[in-house]
Amino acid sequence: MDNLEQSIKKNFIRLGLWLGLGLLALNIFSFYFITEISKSPVMFVAAPLIYSFIVPIILVIVLCFYGRKKIGGYWSFKQATTGIFIMFLIAYVMLTVGRDFIFARLIEPHMIEKTEKAFLNASAIIRKQPGANQKQLDVTEADVKRNFEEQKNVTVGKVVQGIALSIIFIFVLALIFGALFKRDLPVYPASTD
Repeated sequence: MDNLEQSIKKNFIRLGLWLGLGLLALNIFSFYFITEISKSPVMFVAAPLIYSFIVPIILVIVLCFYGRKKIGGYWSFKQATTGIFIMFLIAYVMLTVGRDFIFARLIEPHMIEKTEKAFLNASAIIRKQPGANQKQLDVTEADVKRNFEEQKNVTVGKVVQGIALSIIFIFVLALIFGALFKRDLPVYPASTD
């Protein structure tokens, strides 16, 4: 393994740790924001979108540019995909352990119930608004309640299936980001002088 490959792995393990910490902080803040801080139904919907999608993508883009710069500014598609996959995988492990095993079990053991209560409160506010489609709200509310009940009954098979699907998804994302952030060394034609 050459120095560039080692540098990519070393730098992107570190960046994965930073990404994992950032995503963990965003997830915890998002939970408290929708359950404790915000009483607006619009923010109940917008906060998870902002904190789980928009900000993480911006963070990943910044870290990819920073990581590429740290290794010299040039890397092939394979090297970019490898580094980004390592970063995503480390971040996923940190997020899963931090959120699902430490935060949800030790700090906030009633996380699902609190989130469900916040959803029902936001739904009640929407119901009071004129022109709200009550039948559609009833169907949506029933679906969400069913989803919350499924989250309370986690089996080993569901966990393993979730991890496998997540790793596949992480690899596909790494391929996409690798294609976007690859930068091959410029090739100059040989001079015939």
